[in-house]
Amino acid sequence: MADDPFALFDAWFAEAKAAEPNDAEAMALATASADGFPSVRMVLLKGHGPDGFDFYTNAQSSKGRDLAENAHAALLFHWKSLRRQVRVEGFVILLPDEVADAYFATRGRDSQIGAWASDQSRPLDDRDLFERRFEEMKRRFEGQEVPRPPYWRGYRVVPAGIEFWTDRAHRLHERRLFTQTDSGWTEGLLYP
Repeated sequence: MADDPFALFDAWFAEAKAAEPNDAEAMALATASADGFPSVRMVLLKGHGPDGFDFYTNAQSSKGRDLAENAHAALLFHWKSLRRQVRVEGFVILLPDEVADAYFATRGRDSQIGAWASDQSRPLDDRDLFERRFEEMKRRFEGQEVPRPPYWRGYRVVPAGIEFWTDRAHRLHERRLFTQTDSGWTEGLLYP
């Protein structure tokens, strides 16, 4: 293997943070329900390393429900300014409560309160209702730390495969695929 996929990701991610005008940590998260109906949305990478790629969300949201039914997901980082993308496919595990608690404590207070006020992904009759709930939660937690809601969880995508794509002239792109095996990572190339 020429490179460790996580070292390569670290290098590309560092370049993206320096080059991308907004949200280098933005990634598309694709999930599917138990019956295979797919859904994709943008989330933010909140941690990564040799064990996988971490994000946080409401477990009662559509993505949380999908992951409870079908613990497989795909991620896509697209760094347009660098003309690169990284695709990750694998299975998803829940992060321990203490890890979710620690991350939740680093969020801005309004973001913490918003996690309590929002029934994420559920129908909302009008925006005023959400804003009233937000103000109610502000009063509820006034003068105290905002604890992590029990339904707000951390997730890790544990990769089975990681593809590094580089744009090349005339659509002759370079595609490097790292695949997890019982003995570690193997690397190969894909036709563009």
